[in-house]
Amino acid sequence: MRVLVVASPLTGHMLPLVPLAQALQDAGHEVVVATSGDGLAACPPGLSPTDVAPGLRLGPLFAGIMLRRPRLARREMAGRGDTTAVGLLFAAVGTRMADGVVALADRIAPDLVVHESLASAGVEVAARRGVPAVVVDASLYDARVLRAAVLAHHGPARRLGTVPEPAEVLTTAPPSLVGPRSGRPMRFVPTTPERPWDERFARPGDRPRVLVSRSTVADPRPDRLMGTVAAVAGGTGLDVVLVRPDRRVSRRPLPLGVRTSDWLPFPLVFPAAAGVVHHGGAGTVLTALAAGVPQLVVRGAGDRRTNAEYVAARGAGLAVDLEHLTGELLQRLVGDPALRAAAGEVAAEIAAMPHPAEVVPALERLAG
Repeated sequence: MRVLVVASPLTGHMLPLVPLAQALQDAGHEVVVATSGDGLAACPPGLSPTDVAPGLRLGPLFAGIMLRRPRLARREMAGRGDTTAVGLLFAAVGTRMADGVVALADRIAPDLVVHESLASAGVEVAARRGVPAVVVDASLYDARVLRAAVLAHHGPARRLGTVPEPAEVLTTAPPSLVGPRSGRPMRFVPTTPERPWDERFARPGDRPRVLVSRSTVADPRPDRLMGTVAAVAGGTGLDVVLVRPDRRVSRRPLPLGVRTSDWLPFPLVFPAAAGVVHHGGAGTVLTALAAGVPQLVVRGAGDRRTNAEYVAARGAGLAVDLEHLTGELLQRLVGDPALRAAAGEVAAEIAAMPHPAEVVPALERLAG
């Protein structure tokens, strides 16, 4: 079976597809990945990543769309919009990827297309070739809702007429966090690129360690999250580690107990941490939950506010607006046994879901 995997050109959209792609390859199937930009760097070379949109720059593309819709942009930046903005943004990405994905599919003639919910080019190529499409939810939002939002604005898909429903939806969000979802459950398996790292962070330290992470999406603006944590962490008695801080933060004098680190593989270092503070990206949320570590999620733009509220409502962490982040909250993060117990419950729930390798036979049956 030949499988085409399609991911939007972002690290957080590529990584959730890697475990399933590797499981398909391990089962003897030919797997080719279509992506671009940061997605190429996040994809293991053994999965034959192909750049289907050379030169695509998301920053200018997204900025142009939002500048023409200032009210929508304000709602999205506050994390209080619906799926309209994400549909517009990623439909534009998918439209620019479409020709490259179609050309790649013409070369390899896939029997099955696997794509994340915002990769509209995957939907298009499956419809054009008349092969089954499998959607993998790469966020805590319902994959079907996101798929519909992006297809509503994906130009090439509109020209196709009626687009078939996905043959299968693989849902990785634990039900106790997001509620029941339609589709086939699949375990979220944290994955990370292979890079050099300081392996001391894989072991607990003398003091409770709090890892602080920012988004993998490039942003030229100063990182307020890192700076705020550094400002409030002094005197907490914690070992606070700012992971890949921007230069503005790393060049400042840091309080006692606060230090910096280069890139770290979160699936390997989160289990040794007492707590995680981060921006609210779905991948970081799920990686922390899979490790059973409490998390403090700063409410932010897009889906990040919703992700924070999911974690807080489940009791597996705290949700806070950046201006209300305090040293006392950092101490509660690592010292509240209820937070750790709830995080452990979700970790056990994730571990009980079918591994991607267990899902492969169902996908083989789809392709006939």
